[in-house]
This record gives sequence, structure tokens and C-alpha cells, in this order.
Amino acid sequence: MKKQIAIVAGGYSSEMEVSLRSAEGIRSFIDPERFEALVVIISRDEWYVELPEGRKAAIDRNDFSFEEGGERRHFDFAYITIHGTPGEDGLLQGYFDMIGMPYSSCGALASAVSFNKFVCNNFLRSFGIAVADSVCIRRGDSFEPGRLVERLGLPLFVKPSSGGSSFGVTKAKDMTQLAEAIRKAFAEGDELIAEQSVSGTEVTCGCYKTAGRAVVLPVTEVVSNNEIFDFDAKYNGQSEEITPARIPSALAEAVRQTTSRIYDLLGAKGLIRIDYIIDERERPVMLDVNTTPGMTSTSFIPQQAAAAQISMTSIITDIIENELTRHEHRTQTL
Repeated sequence: MKKQIAIVAGGYSSEMEVSLRSAEGIRSFIDPERFEALVVIISRDEWYVELPEGRKAAIDRNDFSFEEGGERRHFDFAYITIHGTPGEDGLLQGYFDMIGMPYSSCGALASAVSFNKFVCNNFLRSFGIAVADSVCIRRGDSFEPGRLVERLGLPLFVKPSSGGSSFGVTKAKDMTQLAEAIRKAFAEGDELIAEQSVSGTEVTCGCYKTAGRAVVLPVTEVVSNNEIFDFDAKYNGQSEEITPARIPSALAEAVRQTTSRIYDLLGAKGLIRIDYIIDERERPVMLDVNTTPGMTSTSFIPQQAAAAQISMTSIITDIIENELTRHEHRTQTL
């Protein structure tokens, strides 16, 4: 009998639209010979599974099951593709751990650490990973914008501490723009990070590891048509994405090795993608760790897999079967 896969999408943030597009990508990559996949939408108002012919059924949050035609149905595995809370910050991972459901992404701790940019930066800095200098500001904190500029210089980046897809991210070039950038970031959450601007070549690299293999994908160079790599650059074609990146092979290998090391330092699992700036010293400076990377038609991971001549179906199959096997072994030893 085929394993039942829930592709879990939606979420509670501005990134819901991207998540729904990623869910369609994941569905197209899942091997129909091995698995039966249904999309589960999570929002603040309801959790439901999309059924054929436009029907939907409510998810029972006690065990993540649903009822169809008078029969109770259960999933064997959750493929999480929520960008933002609660699918990227450890909340959903904790829920699945509690009900005993194996899932695709990093565990609760690694997800929580990587989701908060300030926490992640300082955690990785302690292991010698190069990151930009930054300051964390929480809603209600008293702070002087002038002190931020003294420490970080101008221009500087202001972004929500938690989140992705470039929502709420601004490159502030003067004090007026800094005030607006802070307002914009706080519209996305209660904590922001002001970060030193690092000039150089922007690149990104995907990675996944299972019990049988460790795969670090080719490096992609990102050239935005906009001043920053914002939402439109990411998802609306306003950037040039070149795989493999036009950087020396030794530098590309340094990016790949750093990606593999960060994966291990975080205790990651499933697919992750890490963004960097190659600075003037030819160092990969880590910008962001994405533990549920985008899987839309314009996303980096499918591009990198194609460049490596690895099918996305084989990657998704590896991840699902690895976690199912690990879950089975863990269950047997309890």
C-alpha cells in the first residue's frame, strides 16, 4: 500500500502565497508510484485537506487525521512547505513530534534557532562562521537610531528577525529611510535585526543529508535587477540566477563546505538552503539559513538539482524514505 503523504502548506504569515506555490511544486516532484499525496492547508482560521473535485475535509488536530466518506484516514508522513510560522520556526515540528508523525524538515530546535536571524547569526558566529555584524531590537525597546549607524554604518539592512521571502526587508541609506525601514520591519513581527551591509557577490547553496548520502548542490549566483534581492526579484522574475555561479571553483567549494558544516552545526535534516555574500576578502559571509526553502518553478533548489543532474523526485523520495525508516527504528526501540 502506498504511503500517505501530507504536503503541509499555508501558514500564519505574509509568506502564505509562496507556500501554496511551493506545495504545487512538491506535489509535482512526489513519486506517484510510491506515495499518495494530498495538500493540507493550515491557516489561523482552519486546518483542512484538499480533496478531489474541490472538496475539503477538516483536519483533526488530535492526530492529524481526517474523515472522508465516513472513513477515518491517517497520514504516514508530513512534507512541510510552510515558509514562516508555524512551519519554519519549530512550532509545527513540535506538534508533529508530540503526535509521533515523521516529517521532512529540521527538528523543533534547529528550526527555531535558524528562524530567528539574530540568534542564528550569533550561534554560528561562535563556531567561526563569518556573519555580518547586527543588532536586535524588540518592540518597545528604547534605542537611538544614531547609535545603530555609529556601529553598523550606512547603508544598513533592516529586516524582521523571523521570516523569509524578503518581506519587510529594507536597505536604509539615510536616517529618514532607517525610520521607515524600522516601521516596515515591525509590521511583520515584534523583533527586527539591523544588519551591516556587506558588498559582494550574492550566492546560495542547497544541501540535504540522509543516512546513506550527503548531497551539497551546486552554488547559484544571484544578480537582482532591483537594489536588493526582494520579493519581486525572488518570485516575479526580476533577477538573474546563474547555476553554477560565475566564481572560481575553489571559492564555490568553500561555499559548499561551509553549507555542509552549517547543516551539521544546526543538526539539520531534510533540504535546507543557505544564502551568502562573497565579500571583498573572498569569504562566504552567511546571510540566512532557509530550513523550508521555496519549491516553486522559480526556486533555487530545483535549479541546482537540475545543474547537478539529480531529479527532484529522487531527492524528495530520499528524504521521505529516510525519515520513515528513522521513525520506524525509533518507534521500535521505545
